[in-house]
Amino acid sequence: MNRDHRPSYLEIRNLRVVFDRFVAVDGVDLRVDQGDLRFLIGPNGAGKTTTIDAVTALAPAQGSINHNGHELVGRKTHKIVRYGVGRTFQTASVFEDLTVVQNLDIAAGLRRRMRDMVRSRRGVSPRIQEVLEAIGLTDHQETKAGVLSHGQKQWLEIGMLIVQDATVLLLDEPVAGMSQDERDATGDLLAALAERHVVIVVEHDMEFLRKYAQSVTVMAAGKIVAEGTVAEVQASPLVQEIYLGAAGTKSLEEARVDAQLVGLDPDAVTADSAPEGAKN
Repeated sequence: MNRDHRPSYLEIRNLRVVFDRFVAVDGVDLRVDQGDLRFLIGPNGAGKTTTIDAVTALAPAQGSINHNGHELVGRKTHKIVRYGVGRTFQTASVFEDLTVVQNLDIAAGLRRRMRDMVRSRRGVSPRIQEVLEAIGLTDHQETKAGVLSHGQKQWLEIGMLIVQDATVLLLDEPVAGMSQDERDATGDLLAALAERHVVIVVEHDMEFLRKYAQSVTVMAAGKIVAEGTVAEVQASPLVQEIYLGAAGTKSLEEARVDAQLVGLDPDAVTADSAPEGAKN
Protein backbone atom coordinates (compact mmCIF):
# COMPACT_ATOMS: atom_id res chain seq x y z
CA MET A 1 0.00 0.00 0.00
CA ASN A 2 1.11 3.58 -0.63
CA ARG A 3 2.66 5.36 2.31
CA ASP A 4 -0.26 7.79 2.09
CA HIS A 5 -2.49 4.71 2.61
CA ARG A 6 -4.04 4.74 -0.86
CA PRO A 7 -4.20 1.35 -2.61
CA SER A 8 -1.20 0.59 -4.82
CA TYR A 9 -1.48 0.11 -8.56
CA LEU A 10 0.63 -0.65 -11.60
CA GLU A 11 -0.54 0.88 -14.87
CA ILE A 12 1.06 0.07 -18.23
CA ARG A 13 0.16 2.04 -21.34
CA ASN A 14 1.19 1.35 -24.95
CA LEU A 15 4.15 -0.77 -23.87
CA ARG A 16 6.49 -1.83 -26.66
CA VAL A 17 9.63 -3.91 -26.38
CA VAL A 18 11.73 -4.28 -29.51
CA PHE A 19 14.87 -6.41 -29.84
CA ASP A 20 16.67 -5.39 -33.02
CA ARG A 21 13.73 -5.58 -35.43
CA PHE A 22 11.69 -8.12 -33.48
CA VAL A 23 8.68 -6.68 -31.64
CA ALA A 24 8.34 -8.83 -28.50
CA VAL A 25 5.66 -6.70 -26.81
CA ASP A 26 3.37 -4.64 -29.02
CA GLY A 27 1.16 -1.91 -27.55
CA VAL A 28 0.23 -3.57 -24.26
CA ASP A 29 -2.19 -1.75 -21.93
CA LEU A 30 -2.51 -3.31 -18.50
CA ARG A 31 -3.64 -2.10 -15.08
CA VAL A 32 -3.49 -4.17 -11.90
CA ASP A 33 -4.64 -2.84 -8.55
CA GLN A 34 -3.88 -3.94 -5.03
CA GLY A 35 -6.32 -6.67 -4.02
CA ASP A 36 -6.40 -8.33 -7.46
CA LEU A 37 -4.37 -11.53 -7.79
CA ARG A 38 -3.65 -11.27 -11.52
CA PHE A 39 -2.35 -14.13 -13.64
CA LEU A 40 -0.60 -13.44 -16.95
CA ILE A 41 -0.83 -16.40 -19.31
CA GLY A 42 -0.18 -17.44 -22.89
CA PRO A 43 2.09 -19.77 -24.87
CA ASN A 44 5.85 -19.52 -25.01
CA GLY A 45 6.86 -16.40 -26.90
CA ALA A 46 3.65 -14.53 -26.08
CA GLY A 47 5.56 -11.72 -24.34
CA LYS A 48 4.62 -12.47 -20.72
CA THR A 49 8.07 -12.57 -19.13
CA THR A 50 9.29 -9.80 -21.43
CA THR A 51 6.49 -7.59 -20.11
CA ILE A 52 7.59 -7.99 -16.49
CA ASP A 53 11.21 -7.65 -17.61
CA ALA A 54 10.25 -4.25 -19.06
CA VAL A 55 8.65 -3.19 -15.77
CA THR A 56 11.92 -3.90 -13.94
CA ALA A 57 14.17 -2.38 -16.65
CA LEU A 58 15.56 -5.76 -17.67
CA ALA A 59 14.20 -5.21 -21.19
CA PRO A 60 14.17 -1.96 -23.22
CA ALA A 61 10.74 -0.35 -22.88
CA GLN A 62 8.81 2.25 -24.82
CA GLY A 63 5.54 3.69 -23.56
CA SER A 64 4.53 4.28 -19.96
CA ILE A 65 4.78 2.16 -16.80
CA ASN A 66 3.36 3.97 -13.78
CA HIS A 67 3.49 2.72 -10.20
CA ASN A 68 1.73 4.87 -7.62
CA GLY A 69 2.48 8.02 -9.60
CA HIS A 70 6.09 7.15 -10.42
CA GLU A 71 7.02 6.72 -14.08
CA LEU A 72 9.32 3.68 -14.40
CA VAL A 73 10.26 3.82 -18.09
CA GLY A 74 13.77 5.21 -18.36
CA ARG A 75 14.63 4.45 -14.73
CA LYS A 76 17.48 2.19 -13.68
CA THR A 77 16.70 -1.14 -12.05
CA HIS A 78 17.88 -0.08 -8.58
CA LYS A 79 15.66 3.00 -8.71
CA ILE A 80 12.64 0.89 -9.67
CA VAL A 81 13.36 -1.32 -6.64
CA ARG A 82 13.36 1.83 -4.49
CA TYR A 83 9.91 2.66 -5.83
CA GLY A 84 8.70 -0.68 -4.43
CA VAL A 85 8.74 -3.00 -7.44
CA GLY A 86 10.17 -6.48 -6.92
CA ARG A 87 10.27 -9.66 -8.96
CA THR A 88 11.20 -13.29 -8.69
CA PHE A 89 12.57 -15.64 -11.32
CA GLN A 90 11.85 -19.26 -12.21
CA THR A 91 15.00 -20.23 -10.29
CA ALA A 92 15.05 -18.61 -6.86
CA SER A 93 17.86 -16.09 -6.28
CA VAL A 94 18.90 -16.62 -2.67
CA PHE A 95 22.24 -16.76 -0.84
CA GLU A 96 22.49 -20.52 -0.38
CA ASP A 97 25.39 -20.46 2.11
CA LEU A 98 23.52 -18.10 4.44
CA THR A 99 20.62 -18.88 6.75
CA VAL A 100 17.04 -17.89 6.06
CA VAL A 101 17.26 -15.05 8.59
CA GLN A 102 20.54 -13.81 7.11
CA ASN A 103 18.98 -13.73 3.63
CA LEU A 104 16.06 -11.69 4.93
CA ASP A 105 18.36 -9.41 6.92
CA ILE A 106 20.48 -8.64 3.85
CA ALA A 107 17.36 -7.91 1.82
CA ALA A 108 16.03 -5.64 4.55
CA GLY A 109 19.39 -3.88 4.61
CA LEU A 110 18.74 -2.52 1.14
CA ARG A 111 16.26 -0.18 2.81
CA ARG A 112 18.45 0.78 5.78
CA ARG A 113 20.81 3.68 6.06
CA MET A 114 24.52 2.85 5.91
CA ARG A 115 25.11 3.47 9.62
CA ASP A 116 22.29 1.07 10.46
CA MET A 117 23.67 -1.60 8.13
CA VAL A 118 27.11 -1.64 9.76
CA ARG A 119 25.73 -1.49 13.31
CA SER A 120 25.75 -4.83 15.11
CA ARG A 121 22.22 -6.20 15.44
CA ARG A 122 21.03 -8.58 18.12
CA GLY A 123 18.25 -11.07 17.62
CA VAL A 124 15.64 -11.07 14.89
CA SER A 125 13.69 -7.91 14.24
CA PRO A 126 9.90 -7.96 14.66
CA ARG A 127 9.55 -7.17 10.94
CA ILE A 128 11.58 -10.22 9.92
CA GLN A 129 9.73 -12.40 12.42
CA GLU A 130 6.48 -11.24 10.83
CA VAL A 131 7.74 -12.13 7.36
CA LEU A 132 9.05 -15.51 8.52
CA GLU A 133 5.58 -16.35 9.76
CA ALA A 134 3.94 -15.10 6.56
CA ILE A 135 6.15 -17.25 4.32
CA GLY A 136 5.97 -20.30 6.57
CA LEU A 137 9.67 -20.47 7.43
CA THR A 138 9.66 -19.63 11.16
CA ASP A 139 10.90 -23.13 12.02
CA HIS A 140 13.68 -22.84 9.43
CA GLN A 141 15.06 -19.40 10.28
CA GLU A 142 18.51 -20.79 11.13
CA THR A 143 18.54 -23.23 8.20
CA LYS A 144 20.94 -22.53 5.36
CA ALA A 145 19.01 -21.56 2.26
CA GLY A 146 20.87 -24.11 0.15
CA VAL A 147 19.21 -27.05 1.91
CA LEU A 148 15.66 -25.71 1.65
CA SER A 149 13.23 -27.41 -0.69
CA HIS A 150 12.50 -25.80 -4.03
CA GLY A 151 9.24 -24.38 -2.74
CA GLN A 152 10.81 -23.02 0.43
CA LYS A 153 13.44 -21.20 -1.62
CA GLN A 154 10.69 -19.55 -3.63
CA TRP A 155 8.95 -18.47 -0.41
CA LEU A 156 12.23 -17.08 0.90
CA GLU A 157 12.75 -15.06 -2.26
CA ILE A 158 9.23 -13.65 -1.91
CA GLY A 159 10.00 -12.84 1.72
CA MET A 160 13.13 -10.98 0.64
CA LEU A 161 10.94 -8.75 -1.53
CA ILE A 162 8.48 -8.16 1.31
CA VAL A 163 11.17 -6.99 3.76
CA GLN A 164 12.30 -4.51 1.09
CA ASP A 165 8.79 -3.01 1.33
CA ALA A 166 7.93 -4.01 -2.23
CA THR A 167 4.38 -2.99 -3.09
CA VAL A 168 4.45 -4.68 -6.52
CA LEU A 169 5.35 -8.38 -6.71
CA LEU A 170 6.07 -9.81 -10.18
CA LEU A 171 6.36 -13.59 -9.93
CA ASP A 172 7.61 -15.73 -12.81
CA GLU A 173 6.20 -19.28 -12.63
CA PRO A 174 6.41 -19.48 -8.82
CA VAL A 175 5.02 -23.03 -8.48
CA ALA A 176 7.08 -24.73 -11.19
CA GLY A 177 8.65 -27.87 -9.74
CA MET A 178 6.76 -27.69 -6.44
CA SER A 179 5.04 -30.53 -4.63
CA GLN A 180 1.25 -30.38 -4.34
CA ASP A 181 1.47 -29.28 -0.69
CA GLU A 182 3.92 -26.52 -1.63
CA ARG A 183 1.67 -25.40 -4.48
CA ASP A 184 -1.29 -25.10 -2.14
CA ALA A 185 0.76 -23.21 0.43
CA THR A 186 2.05 -20.89 -2.29
CA GLY A 187 -1.45 -20.20 -3.55
CA ASP A 188 -2.60 -19.29 -0.04
CA LEU A 189 0.45 -17.06 0.38
CA LEU A 190 -0.19 -15.22 -2.89
CA ALA A 191 -3.86 -14.72 -2.04
CA ALA A 192 -2.85 -13.18 1.29
CA LEU A 193 -0.16 -11.00 -0.30
CA ALA A 194 -2.58 -9.67 -2.93
CA GLU A 195 -4.61 -8.02 -0.19
CA ARG A 196 -1.73 -5.61 0.49
CA HIS A 197 0.28 -5.72 -2.73
CA VAL A 198 -0.06 -5.56 -6.50
CA VAL A 199 0.62 -9.18 -7.50
CA ILE A 200 1.15 -10.36 -11.08
CA VAL A 201 1.89 -14.05 -11.65
CA VAL A 202 3.26 -15.41 -14.92
CA GLU A 203 2.09 -19.01 -14.91
CA HIS A 204 1.62 -22.06 -17.15
CA ASP A 205 -0.05 -24.25 -14.51
CA MET A 206 -3.73 -24.01 -15.33
CA GLU A 207 -4.91 -26.06 -12.36
CA PHE A 208 -3.13 -23.61 -10.06
CA LEU A 209 -4.55 -20.66 -11.99
CA ARG A 210 -8.13 -21.93 -11.83
CA LYS A 211 -7.87 -22.35 -8.07
CA TYR A 212 -6.26 -19.02 -7.17
CA ALA A 213 -6.51 -16.41 -9.93
CA GLN A 214 -8.87 -13.51 -9.28
CA SER A 215 -8.39 -12.21 -12.82
CA VAL A 216 -6.50 -13.28 -15.91
CA THR A 217 -4.74 -11.49 -18.76
CA VAL A 218 -4.10 -13.57 -21.89
CA MET A 219 -1.25 -12.65 -24.24
CA ALA A 220 -0.41 -13.85 -27.73
CA ALA A 221 2.29 -12.61 -30.11
CA GLY A 222 3.15 -9.68 -27.84
CA LYS A 223 -0.43 -8.42 -27.48
CA ILE A 224 -3.21 -8.78 -24.93
CA VAL A 225 -6.07 -10.75 -26.47
CA ALA A 226 -8.39 -11.15 -23.48
CA GLU A 227 -8.88 -10.15 -19.84
CA GLY A 228 -11.36 -11.17 -17.18
CA THR A 229 -12.12 -14.04 -14.86
CA VAL A 230 -10.91 -17.53 -15.67
CA ALA A 231 -14.34 -18.42 -17.01
CA GLU A 232 -14.55 -15.27 -19.11
CA VAL A 233 -11.20 -15.74 -20.85
CA GLN A 234 -11.85 -19.42 -21.51
CA ALA A 235 -15.18 -18.48 -23.11
CA SER A 236 -13.64 -15.75 -25.27
CA PRO A 237 -14.11 -16.57 -28.99
CA LEU A 238 -10.79 -14.86 -29.77
CA VAL A 239 -8.92 -16.92 -27.17
CA GLN A 240 -10.51 -20.08 -28.53
CA GLU A 241 -9.70 -19.10 -32.10
CA ILE A 242 -6.05 -18.47 -31.30
CA TYR A 243 -5.36 -21.25 -28.83
CA LEU A 244 -7.45 -23.99 -30.35
CA GLY A 245 -5.35 -23.54 -33.44
CA ALA A 246 -7.89 -21.93 -35.77
CA ALA A 247 -5.47 -19.11 -36.58
CA GLY A 248 -1.81 -19.12 -37.52
CA THR A 249 0.22 -22.16 -38.46
CA LYS A 250 1.50 -24.66 -35.93
CA SER A 251 1.70 -28.40 -35.51
CA LEU A 252 -1.28 -30.22 -34.05
CA GLU A 253 0.79 -31.02 -30.95
CA GLU A 254 1.73 -27.34 -30.53
CA ALA A 255 -1.88 -26.28 -30.94
CA ARG A 256 -2.95 -28.71 -28.21
CA VAL A 257 -0.23 -27.47 -25.86
CA ASP A 258 -1.26 -23.86 -26.48
CA ALA A 259 -4.91 -24.71 -25.79
CA GLN A 260 -3.97 -26.29 -22.48
CA LEU A 261 -1.97 -23.20 -21.48
CA VAL A 262 -5.14 -21.13 -21.40
CA GLY A 263 -7.29 -23.80 -19.80
CA LEU A 264 -9.02 -25.08 -22.92
CA ASP A 265 -9.54 -28.75 -23.60
CA PRO A 266 -6.56 -29.90 -25.70
CA ASP A 267 -8.64 -32.81 -27.01
CA ALA A 268 -10.89 -30.23 -28.68
CA VAL A 269 -8.03 -29.48 -31.07
CA THR A 270 -8.32 -31.86 -34.00
CA ALA A 271 -6.99 -31.90 -37.52
CA ASP A 272 -10.36 -30.47 -38.60
CA SER A 273 -10.27 -27.55 -36.15
CA ALA A 274 -6.58 -26.76 -36.49
CA PRO A 275 -5.08 -24.63 -39.27
CA GLU A 276 -3.78 -26.09 -42.48
CA GLY A 277 -0.25 -26.23 -41.14
CA ALA A 278 -1.36 -28.25 -38.11
CA LYS A 279 -3.07 -31.07 -39.99
CA ASN A 280 0.03 -33.09 -40.64
